[in-house]
Formats: sequence, structure tokens, C-alpha cells
Amino acid sequence: MKLGLKLWSINTDYYYEEAKRLYKEGFFDYIELYVVPDTLDVLSKWAKLNIPFAIHAPHFAHNLNFSDNRCREYNYKLVKQVNEYSESLNALYTVFHPGIGGQTDESITQMKDISGLTFLVENKPYIVNLSKTGKDGFCIGATIEDIKKILSEVKCGFCLDIGHCICTANYLKKDIYNYVNKMNELNPAVYHISDNFADNMYDKHLHFGEGSININKIINLLNKNAYLAIETIKDSKTNLNDFEKDVKYIKEKFNEQ
Repeated sequence: MKLGLKLWSINTDYYYEEAKRLYKEGFFDYIELYVVPDTLDVLSKWAKLNIPFAIHAPHFAHNLNFSDNRCREYNYKLVKQVNEYSESLNALYTVFHPGIGGQTDESITQMKDISGLTFLVENKPYIVNLSKTGKDGFCIGATIEDIKKILSEVKCGFCLDIGHCICTANYLKKDIYNYVNKMNELNPAVYHISDNFADNMYDKHLHFGEGSININKIINLLNKNAYLAIETIKDSKTNLNDFEKDVKYIKEKFNEQ
């Protein structure tokens, strides 16, 4: 599989240099870059790296929400910025979240209006904690049925986030590995992976081995020709040593297959 390092467009300091080093040492194959809104000024610096890129669009944390018709104008402003990143970096793929708190049909309508950009939609946890209110928000594109509908009507590709899928399965009281397997039948081109506690409904992005998900079971389900972005948390603001450990862990698991 092609392994991806997840960074944000604002990470142009220490992580930038660390990424160059780790790419040369063969720790990853591409960078999945999250586009923080209004950061086109640093696009040229990322373009100087001789590393393949994929793009992750801003999501609800930065107020892009396809499921809310009140957000349409702002959403399309951010889509334009995402498109600039994708075109300039010749992105391997581009990922959007479908939204939160609104309606699936509204998400579909807005995503169908995206022109000039081939993209993937990513599944979400069923619920997320909204830090601004302390309450839970319900996500669009959490269930298999929701993703099927989006894929059918929008005609986009699919990014399967393993952790999100497990959180949804726990909310629905389904067997987590069976639910991942069923969602995997939707033919994802890209996977996102991290660890979590196997019975958790909330996403954690833990380092591998810090949670209780059976990573061996998950790896057995994956399409080995797809992209795999590692989305574990970063403990340091000055190095990517924890990412190195996570890559070694996941590669060992692949070698055990």
C-alpha cells in the first residue's frame, strides 16, 4: 500500500523539514495535506517539495458544512481554495467531508455543484462532540446507507476512514469488524487509519497500540492497492518521531499477513 503522512497547510516549519527527511528515508509515499482556509500564501512552499501530494479539504472545524444551505457561499469559497491546492500540487486525490447537523440531500446538492474537481467523500462517525457547545453533533455520511446514497447521486469516489466507521458501528451497536467489512464493499480508493478503544463512539486518532482495535483484523480487510493515510495524533510540534513509530508498527503488521 502507499502510505500517507497527514499534515496541515500551516505546517511549514518543523514538520516541513521532517517530512523531507522521512520521505528520503522511505517512511511514507505521499503527504495528505489538510487545507486550512485562507492559506494560499504558503502553497508555493509546498509545491517546492519533490513529494507526491493528496489534498484534504477543510471540514466542520473550519466551518465547511455541505449539509447546511446557509453555508453555501462560504463552502464554495473554500472549495475554490481546495481546487487551487489540488491543481497546483497535482493531487493524487482530494477528500471532502459531507457535513454535520444538516440534511444528506443538501450535502448531495452542494457536492454535485462542485465543478472541475474530481474528489472523494469520506465517511464520518455517527456523532462528534462539538467543542463550542459541549453537545454532540450528528454527522452526514456516517452510515453505509448514507454513503451509498451520496456515492450514487454525486458520482464521486470513496475514502473509508476506519476509525470513523468503528465509531459509527459502536453507536449503532453493530459488530465493528463486520461493519468495516460491509463499508469496505463500497470500493474505497483511500483509507484513513488510526487506533481507538474498540467500544468507543467518539473518534480519538490514537497511536497504534494505545487503543484496543485489532489492527491485524483491519489490515486483512483492506485493498492493498489503495492509498492509506495514517491519521494518528502528533505529540511533538518539533519532530515526527511518533509518526516514525506508527509507520514501523503498521509495516510490521503488513509483513505479518
